[in-house]
Formats: sequence, structure tokens, C-alpha cells
Amino acid sequence: MKRYFFVGLLLSVTMLLRAAETSFIKEMFEVVSGELKLSFMVGDDNRLYQLGFGNVADSVRVPKKMPSRESEFFPPYGNGVLTEPALQATHADGNTSTELCYEGRRVENLEEGVTQTVISLADPVYPFEVDIYIKCYEAESMMEIWNVVKHSEESPVALYRFASASPTLAEKSYWLTQFSGNYKREATLTEERLARGIKILDSKLGVRAHQMCIPSFLLALNGPASETEGEVLAGSLRWSGSFQFAFEVDWNNRLRLLTGMNPIGSQYYLEKGEEFATPSMLYAYSTRGKGEVSRRFHRWALKHGVRDAAKDRPVLLNNWEATHCDFDEARLTGLFEGAREVGAELFLLDDGWFGNGAYSRDDDKHGLGDWQPSVKKLPHGLAYIAGEARKRDVGFGIWLEPEMVNPQSELYQKHPDWIITQPGRKPILGRHQEILDLTRPEVQAFEWGVIDSTLRPNPDITYVKWDCNRYITQPGSSYLPADRQSHLWIDYNRALYRLMDRMATEHPDVMVMLCSGGSGRVDYGALPYFHSFWPSDNTDPLARIKIQWGFSHFFPACAISAHVTRMGKRHIKLATDVALSGAFGIDLALDRATDEERGQIAGAVRLYKDRIRPLVMQGELYRLSSPYEHPLASLSYVSTDKSEAVVYLYQVADGNVPRIYLEGLDASREYMVEEVNLAKGTTSRFALHGKSVTGVELMEKGIENPLSAQFESAVLIVKSIK
Repeated sequence: MKRYFFVGLLLSVTMLLRAAETSFIKEMFEVVSGELKLSFMVGDDNRLYQLGFGNVADSVRVPKKMPSRESEFFPPYGNGVLTEPALQATHADGNTSTELCYEGRRVENLEEGVTQTVISLADPVYPFEVDIYIKCYEAESMMEIWNVVKHSEESPVALYRFASASPTLAEKSYWLTQFSGNYKREATLTEERLARGIKILDSKLGVRAHQMCIPSFLLALNGPASETEGEVLAGSLRWSGSFQFAFEVDWNNRLRLLTGMNPIGSQYYLEKGEEFATPSMLYAYSTRGKGEVSRRFHRWALKHGVRDAAKDRPVLLNNWEATHCDFDEARLTGLFEGAREVGAELFLLDDGWFGNGAYSRDDDKHGLGDWQPSVKKLPHGLAYIAGEARKRDVGFGIWLEPEMVNPQSELYQKHPDWIITQPGRKPILGRHQEILDLTRPEVQAFEWGVIDSTLRPNPDITYVKWDCNRYITQPGSSYLPADRQSHLWIDYNRALYRLMDRMATEHPDVMVMLCSGGSGRVDYGALPYFHSFWPSDNTDPLARIKIQWGFSHFFPACAISAHVTRMGKRHIKLATDVALSGAFGIDLALDRATDEERGQIAGAVRLYKDRIRPLVMQGELYRLSSPYEHPLASLSYVSTDKSEAVVYLYQVADGNVPRIYLEGLDASREYMVEEVNLAKGTTSRFALHGKSVTGVELMEKGIENPLSAQFESAVLIVKSIK
């Protein structure tokens, strides 16, 4: 009996000691999304600390002492935080410090599999509040994080930094992959190990902001990851303007991810009662390599991130490479005939259809902003030319660039004060054009009028290519007051989203491609209003292999427009094989193509519409052989029921990769392998062509690859045998 008494006494003392050791902890809680978990602690100082971010299976250690300020989840500037702050504000009385204390939280069920946690923080001295939103998509192991700042101070509060999210990681090493480049070299992968200090990825361009770097990254933990192995966190900011990602590795090897709008030149004066919402930051997580984290982004996008994702993207013929701005009704109707003959479903009339007199859009120096159809090129108007396409069972689309203006235009002559520029400075043109100031209400009304007056009277126009061909170099507004000039960077893009949303709402049956001199605006802030985006003006298929490979890490194939062109002077076979892996289209003069070329293109169109499109639009992507590591690039899309797959092989250099090992198939099924889109007069060199083989063999033994010379390519369909 004495023994049990002493054991009980010992346990009681131990529990009391442990309680004393953790008396600084007021509350602990977790936010979980599939395999991804965020762990929090509220200290007795009422601050919100982060204890973990990563694998849901990892146990979180209860701290033995109060965490340091470096562990605050959303660190504010000026009251003891030594590292980069997530928020910096100057209060109405001039105080440059902010303290944020935990007020509480609530959890909301938004829909099946989607929950939202709202964590409320407030300054204990000032009527200044921050609500942090964490939306969880359980099936995709994804989180979406943003915050809303508001106050009740008597005068405006100045916000100098406003990160969307700032979680920390505590791992042995961090391997960052960025997707940078420039015009015609977009989404180029670069991987590096993060060293102690701060690494910045950013854009300061404001409009067409992603030309040099897209707002997305991969972070491999504890070593480089492969497509199938490794712990990976992927991030993407839902914002089309300037952004900043700061990766800070501190003296304890803890990494903080500060992500959001770029604060440079963007201080924002928040009025009493006004709310300031940051764009949201998306995170996806996987313990099974880069391939799975990409598929999670794609699954999320098909549900939440891309407009009408279940809708087939039409096979279109674009006239730009064929005509540039030099065309008339006869030339266009001839191209309509070519579109009909090869089976294209839509004709897209690109730049050059508007402007009159001295401002006729005959080159890129004139007419931008004057959106009246050219009486010289289209004397019967848009309704007539769209009707001519319809007569041939071809849909009709049109190019718009509503945000821009040429100085050589009627619009500019009437409203020179509508442009973004700095007073007293010589204007800096980009592509001979200026940007209209969307913070100005008259410009907002004008740009909506451009869109609506083009579409509403012309119901046969069912597709728009929305372009944007320059960025901000002189950030000034003649509309905004002198003490609010810094609002331009943020308020422009907020007004832009309202315009995009109105177009999607009032013209729901019009499909829209997002273009920005290539991929200058590729993000999940804009894509909910668009059906696809144009990855690059570089359509050389050899270059497009890497460009599309880069974007595939975050964006599903249904959103990646890929066209057959003559750029690079490659064989039509390679050009069609590469274009068949995305939202397929054609951009060349079919009336000047050879019979063999037209036959090859027509065959590719039939193949795409009859057999491949469902796999590309809705299939699961597997990247099989990287063009960054091997002379062969290979990828596949597998149907969600694993009954069928399409496999692409592209020789980017001389050399042979002996076998391609498929992924994502049903190991127990029998599959028939068939090479398709063969060039005229050729037969398949694949040993498995026309043969049946099990899924396990295709994944473990692979497909023998006969390709070895640069520019060779092949497309295979792997279909289960019922």
C-alpha cells in the first residue's frame, strides 16, 4: 500500500513540475489539411507562436520554455522582433511599433473538404487588428493563407510591409527552385541550397509583373527532391502585380517564408474602418516528390483555380504568325477555309483589326486605344467577319489589349492625362505604348466599355485573347493625390480584378486566354477569370518543351496554350507533338502550307479532338524524363480511372535514354501500346507498338525508347484492354 502511495505521490509531483514547466503556455492548437499541418502555441505573453509546419505525421514537441520572438507566426515591426517583419505600420500618432496579441479563433466549414480557420490578433494599446485566414483543402493537402488588417484610429495608419503569410520551417537544409527567365525564356528552373541570410525573389514591374520571375516556388526539405521522392513544399501567390518572396535562414537554421505583395514604393494609408486584404498565398505539400506536389496543385486548380476547368479548350487557329497586322476580309475568309479544312474549332483574330485614318493599326506604333473596327481592313464590321467564320462552322475570337494606349491614337490625343507616368519626366515607352491608369474611374469605365462594346453587339465572338505588352517604369498617377501616389501599385491590380470579374460575370459564355507579352501575368489571382494562358511568344517547339515543363509544376495542361508554328523552322511533326501536350492550337499560314503539312496538322487535330484532349484536359501529369537532366524530355497524362494514358517523348539533344518508365497506371491491368501522330510514310520503331503489356511491366520494365537524334519525337497512347 505504501508503495502505491509513493508512486502516486511521485506522479503528482511530476505532473505539478511539468505543469510548472509549461505554465507559459496558454493554449496549443493545430490546423490540418490532409498531409500538411500548422501547429500553434499561445504564450502567457498573449503572442501567437508557430511550433511546426509540415508533415501531419510529425509529432510537435511541447516547448520547455517560452519560444523566442523568431517563432512568432506573424511578427510585427518595432517592438522586439529582430528578423524581417511580416507587418510594419506607423500608427496615427506616429508610433512606428506594433504589438499583436492573440484574441481568439473560429473554424468555418465552407464546403465538403474545405474549412477555414480565422485567427484574430490585436494590438493591446491601439485599436488595430489583424485577422489571419487559413483555408484548408483536405483532399489536396493544400493551405491558402492571407490576412485582413483594419483599425479604428482617428487618422490613417501607414502600412509599409504587409506579407500575406510568414510561416517558418525547422529542417536540416532547404533547396529552393525558382522559375525565372525573361521574354522568350520564361519559367526556367534554377535550384539552389539556401545559405544563412536572406534570399529575395521579386518583381517590381507592377503590370506584366511576372516577365522575369513567376510568383511561385518549390522548396525541397533536407535534400534535393526528385519527381517521385523527397519532401516538398510548393508555394504560389494569387497576385498579378509586383511581389516579393523573402527566404530568411536565421542563426538557428530556421527558415522563414515571407511572401506577398512587394512593399517597395507601395506604402498604403489605411483609413479608419477600411479593411486591407492581402492576396492569398497557396501552399501544397508532399512527401512523395515534386510530381505529387504538382498534381495536387493541378487537382486544386481544376476545382478552384481555373475558370470552367471541366470545359474543353477549343482547337483554334490564330492569324498572328500568318498576317501580323496586314490583312483584309478576303485574306481572313481564306484562313477560315483553312481552319475548317484542318478541323480547327475557332479562329482567333489577333492584333491589327482596329484604328482608322492616321491611327490605323498597321503596326504596333499606332491605334492602340481606338477600338473601332478598321474600315480599311474590315469594311463590313466585326459582326460580318464573325458571321463568315460561323458559316464555315468555325467559331470566332478576337484580340484585346484594353489596358494600353499608343501616343499615336485618338484616345491619347484626347486624354493624355489618363496614362501612368511621372510629371516632369520624359515618357518611357514600352512597345511604343503607355499604360492607362486604372485607379482613375474614367479609365475603369473606358476599359469596360472596350470589352462590353466589342462583345455585347457581336454574340458570334465567343473567345477573347486579353493581352498586356508592357510593364510600369514611371509609377505616377495624375488622378491620385500627392500623398497617395504609392497606392498605384496595389489599387491598379485591384481595379484590374474587378474588371476581369465583370467580364467573366457579364459574358459567361465567352472563353478568354490570358496573355501578357507571353507569361507576364501567370498566377492564380487572374486565372479564376480565364480559361488558359499564353506561356511565351517563343513557339519554337524545342524551347517550348522547357517553358511548358516549367509551368507544369503549378498549372494544369488545360490552362497552358500550345500552338503549332514555324518558329525555329522545325519539322511540323515536332511542332505538333509538342503542341498536343497542352491546349492545342495552330498559328501559321495554312494557305501557304504544303499539302503534306496541312495533312499532318489535320491528322493531329483529329487525334487531339477524338482521343487525346480528355487526357490533356483532365488527366494526371507525370513528368518522366527531364530536359534539364537528359537528352530526352518525356511526360504523360493518365486518366483519373487509370484506364488510359498519353505519353510524349521529345529529343532535346542527341543521345539515347534507353527506357521510359511510366507512372500512375493500374499495375494489374493489361494495356495496349500504340504510337500515334506518325509522319506520313513512316512506321513505328517502338518495340511495344501494337502489343499488350501489364501496367506493372510498363512501370517497372518501362518502354524501350528508339529515339536518339535531336528533334525526334513521338506520341504514344496506352489504353487498357477490357
